[in-house]
Amino acid sequence: MKMGRDIYNVMIRQVRNAAGQGGLAGLRRPGLKTHLRAVSCLVGTMCLATGSEAWAQVATTPHATPHRHTPVRQAAAPRQQAAAPAGVTDTAAPEQIRVASSRQERDGGGGMMRQETAPHAVQTVGKQFIEMRSPTSTALDLVKNLPSMNVNSPDPSGMEGGQIQTRGLTDLDMGLMLDGAPAEAAKYLNEDIDSENIESIEVTPGSSATDLPAMSAAGGVMNQRSRTASHKFGGMMDFSYGTNNMSREFIRLDSGEIGHTGVRSYFSFSNTHSRSWMGSGINQRKHIDFGLQKDWNNGSTAKLFVSWNSEDFTIDAYPDGTAFENYKRTGEGYGRNSDPTSDNYWKNNNDHWNQIFLTAPVHVVLPAKFTFDLQSYFSFGQGWDASPGNGTPYVPASGTNANGPYWNVKQSQNLTSFFLENEARQVGVVAKLGYDVDRHNHLSFGYWYENNQTIQSYPTSFTMANGSTPSPNNPAYQNTYSNENFGVTGVNAGYELHALFIQDTAKYFNDKLQIHAGFKFVMSDAWDKGWNAPARNWAYGKNATPGQSVGRMGANTTEPLPQLSIGYTFNNHHQIYVNAEGDYREPSANDLGWLSPGPKNMLKNQYSIKEELGYRYHDKYVMFDLSLFNYNVTNRILSTYIGANQFMPIEGGNQTMRGFDAMIASRPIHGFSPYASFEYLHATQDSNVTDPTSGITYAAKGQQAIMAPRIMANFGLTYKYRGFFANAAVHYTGPQSVAIDNSERIPGYVTDTLSLGYHFKPFMYAKSPTFKLNFSNLTGSIVRTGAMGAIYHGGQQNGSSAYPVFYGANNGRYADGNSFMVEPRFTMTGSVSTSF
Repeated sequence: MKMGRDIYNVMIRQVRNAAGQGGLAGLRRPGLKTHLRAVSCLVGTMCLATGSEAWAQVATTPHATPHRHTPVRQAAAPRQQAAAPAGVTDTAAPEQIRVASSRQERDGGGGMMRQETAPHAVQTVGKQFIEMRSPTSTALDLVKNLPSMNVNSPDPSGMEGGQIQTRGLTDLDMGLMLDGAPAEAAKYLNEDIDSENIESIEVTPGSSATDLPAMSAAGGVMNQRSRTASHKFGGMMDFSYGTNNMSREFIRLDSGEIGHTGVRSYFSFSNTHSRSWMGSGINQRKHIDFGLQKDWNNGSTAKLFVSWNSEDFTIDAYPDGTAFENYKRTGEGYGRNSDPTSDNYWKNNNDHWNQIFLTAPVHVVLPAKFTFDLQSYFSFGQGWDASPGNGTPYVPASGTNANGPYWNVKQSQNLTSFFLENEARQVGVVAKLGYDVDRHNHLSFGYWYENNQTIQSYPTSFTMANGSTPSPNNPAYQNTYSNENFGVTGVNAGYELHALFIQDTAKYFNDKLQIHAGFKFVMSDAWDKGWNAPARNWAYGKNATPGQSVGRMGANTTEPLPQLSIGYTFNNHHQIYVNAEGDYREPSANDLGWLSPGPKNMLKNQYSIKEELGYRYHDKYVMFDLSLFNYNVTNRILSTYIGANQFMPIEGGNQTMRGFDAMIASRPIHGFSPYASFEYLHATQDSNVTDPTSGITYAAKGQQAIMAPRIMANFGLTYKYRGFFANAAVHYTGPQSVAIDNSERIPGYVTDTLSLGYHFKPFMYAKSPTFKLNFSNLTGSIVRTGAMGAIYHGGQQNGSSAYPVFYGANNGRYADGNSFMVEPRFTMTGSVSTSF
């Protein structure tokens, strides 16, 4: 009854306020005293009915962690009711108490920044920002404006992914995850999930969780979180159309909770079609996502996410500096063409791929303060990259013929070369047992296993009569060599990994002090084995045998990975943290597949030591985040582009990177939510680098590290008024080196995006009809946004390495220096969508 008296006193104060506003007449309003007596009696009755536990459900502190909660319904426990006072009508309906919070409560800048509390750097984009962007956006498109990220995208339609530069490292140095499981490489990241099914994207540029199954995390982690299926039956659909004849259809169906089982699921399908933004080429993509979740009352959960992706797209021709400058000056394009007699014909430069991805995290709450987590994952891909295979004599960068510059050479083609990946398989599991030692400490330890393998070959087929690529598995087109003993060669490469880890998270002083300490020990067995098969009517898996003549190699390695993070919130607005850890990267299965098997060709593991010092501030208007970092990297692994979507790993020496990231954003002020971020990076090469093929040592020590721009800046502004919404974002990247010895550079550049839309009122079955327009490169800038890979030295690449950089097809276009991604021209996409 104490609670009832408190509420009665509140009502008395309200009456007195009313009296103050209206004088004594305020107390003489008709029915006021009668209403007050009725309300006070009703409060007393409700207190008896619900008891103190129900009141505790709605009692929250002003600084409670703003996570989303499922609405709670709690009926009164059966007990004898007091007689209802006169004037109060009793009802038989149970009291319903709901506790909820907005998913946007932690967002600033319209979802371009989120309030964080982890004792390490975290940069996150939220759902409200994702929903403003084009449905064709990949995860890379959505994180372009984070301070530590410089993203290069070759395709505005979302068919292809792109590349990342982060704090002097690249996406190959990052753990790219989906629901905590390893996802595809950045160039193919769109194969795993559609943007409509992404709940948030979290980037930890300087940290990787101890229990995360990340083999390569020197550059941190980017983790996409898939949506959770709705409790109610319904769905969502959208349709997009834009420049380059881009069209996309998407539909998702939610099952709702199935019976009273606690199981709910969703299924979605999308279909995308577009033309290449430069030159000729048609791209097609079909994608399926399926999600399922089961919740138990004790807090246990089980989740399943499965996706399937089928894609056929034209392999872009990436220009070198000479081709780019010619395009910028004259408008003469360097893309694929529609001439079947040309080795640049788009139908003979294509990528065909099918991919399945699965992850199934399970969290079990056990008795006696124990928990158990099991994260299993699986991915399997199969397909090929095709390019002309006549073996045209190499054309130097200065060479021309009757058709014009070397990037436009034409000749009759009758052969197609393949990079055929019969299997790209990754399977793994993380098992973790947790225990609440006391109310301050949570201890966990576990085991991580992963097996990653690629089986690839390099057959040649006769090109179809219309100049198109046949299937490499079609025996009608398979080439029969004059020398039958030569046959078809291939590689079986991969690694098997075992890791043990232990970690403890402690919280003190009402969770103001957070301490996380962890240690992971990784043991890996990597291999690279060549095989060959007879030339005539070869079939992988039937007549392929290991071959000593094509070599084999392997390595057993171990890596210790310690981590310590400390964060302290010294009042409701300020937090400081420090973080230190060791991370590593070993050559991936695809990396190994491009290394010539031999005892001296196995690359050493890359290892990095990282330190961070950070500060955060937030109040009801603004949030600010500052992170200072220092990295030391040894045995740097880089990749050079060798044409036809293939990359070759090379040794890059040692590096040091120091700098800071800063982010600031506000919550809505009169509908406006600004955002800004900035990074300063001082990255230097700490050693000279030797090309193992030519034996040439390049003077790289002390130079600016390759692909590490010193300055990056972003500005964003979101505006919302009733149903209208808009977001504009500008990104700047400073000049950078694109050769290890700093002999070739590209200037800084600016990119921009704009989103406009309107949410209409519900109409019939359409619960959220929305129309939006998305624009990119509004100014039509012609700029190089980043290098395709690393090179040792600028100038003509012929003869400088066994794996020189090629322009376009990989059969005869030596690049004049590096090759580059170019910002796609102005694009516009219109989309209509609704939930139902």
